[in-house]
Amino acid sequence: MNNPKTLFDKIWDAHVVREVPGDRQVLYIDRHFIHEVTSPQAFAGLKERGLPIFRKEKIVATADHNIPTINQHLPITEPLSRKQVDTLTDNCSEFDIPLFGMGHDKQGIVHVIGPEQGITKPGMTIVCGDSHTSTHGAFGSIAFGIGTSQVEQVMASQSLILDRPKTMRITIDGNLSAGVSAKDIILYIISKLTTSGGTGYFVEYAGEAIRALSMEARMTICNMSIEMGARGGMIAPDDTTYTYVNGREHAPKGDQWDAALAYWKTLYTDDGAKFDAEYNYDAADISPMITYGTNPGMGIAINGVVPQLKDHKALDYMGLNEGEYLVGKEVQHVFIGSCTNARIEDLRQVADFVKGKHRAANIKVMVVPGSKAVEAQAKEEGLDQVFLSAGFELRSPGCSACLGMNADKIPAGEYCVSTSNRNFEGRQGPGARTLLASPLTAAATAIYGKIVDVRHYLS
Repeated sequence: MNNPKTLFDKIWDAHVVREVPGDRQVLYIDRHFIHEVTSPQAFAGLKERGLPIFRKEKIVATADHNIPTINQHLPITEPLSRKQVDTLTDNCSEFDIPLFGMGHDKQGIVHVIGPEQGITKPGMTIVCGDSHTSTHGAFGSIAFGIGTSQVEQVMASQSLILDRPKTMRITIDGNLSAGVSAKDIILYIISKLTTSGGTGYFVEYAGEAIRALSMEARMTICNMSIEMGARGGMIAPDDTTYTYVNGREHAPKGDQWDAALAYWKTLYTDDGAKFDAEYNYDAADISPMITYGTNPGMGIAINGVVPQLKDHKALDYMGLNEGEYLVGKEVQHVFIGSCTNARIEDLRQVADFVKGKHRAANIKVMVVPGSKAVEAQAKEEGLDQVFLSAGFELRSPGCSACLGMNADKIPAGEYCVSTSNRNFEGRQGPGARTLLASPLTAAATAIYGKIVDVRHYLS
């Protein structure tokens, strides 16, 4: 091949509108997701300048960050949260943008509803005023988070002026061991590359271990690309992708499906294409992972020890010591949810592990589906009854305890094993101590009341 291209280059080049001075490019955006936190200022900017929305049909709006996960039929009690959600509702009404708001049967976390409705498709450029927009890259799309001023820019022009990122490929070959999941893969990668190892890059994940993953597992991998500093992450589409998308509400139909599929099958990295950086890992080396510090790169194998650090600030905050094993440590909370791990497969995996068991007395457990569709599916499959019998609290959809922006906070000084994506100081509430892990590790922690190596409890 004369000019082999990476998957990223193929999609990016197809969306360049024009070059601008300073080696920057104007990139056309296919889909724009918005929510209540980063859109109000953008709407206000449009109004102040008297600008219309250029292509409102390209916008999908939902409420997720600020909403409560109990009593969603009642008005929001927290004033700031209520104002943000009400402002989104008013803006969407004024600009005639469809809104999946509270009470809507399609409401959910923005990065969950896009894929499940077939809005997210291969070959697209996708943005949202939210850093975990990289989730959508699992479909073979260029998806990334943007700032509020860029939200306004996309609303006004359906494009962005951008610097072209460098490219990185991370290949995971081999087979995962029992008890090891997509969440463990990405925590392992970040622990190796650190939270700045991907800065300036767009990452393609490849290899037989990645190919073996379901779409929902691939979304978990791409979701946390931002946690190693990357602009985004992506996985080339294949039969797993096409099967997932086919038949969903916003998927192409008939002849349009055939045409779309023919294009999607060209979306792969050509042999001989060059990346700016490459890393290779063996799936057999990956164990169930857990974080011990205050960024997602501070992760260890579940049976490892807290390493020696030059700066003890993170360990002081977490109440941990160098050389300490986390296995056996009691915690007070387990949170199963977030745009990383709140899909139906995550809930099924947890329910399968806890069926016939009951949570430990010292543990409070929140299970928060990623969307109303996930919640409905869980109830249809009887997972709600499994959670109820196990002493787990199944709540309504929302970002919930992933971040301290709503009522679902972890008390100061208490530990939470969380399936979310960030463990920064105060992320789950002032003084909260977050340990990131997979749904399976979280489920085992809930049952035994302490951090355990789930591999010892698999039948």
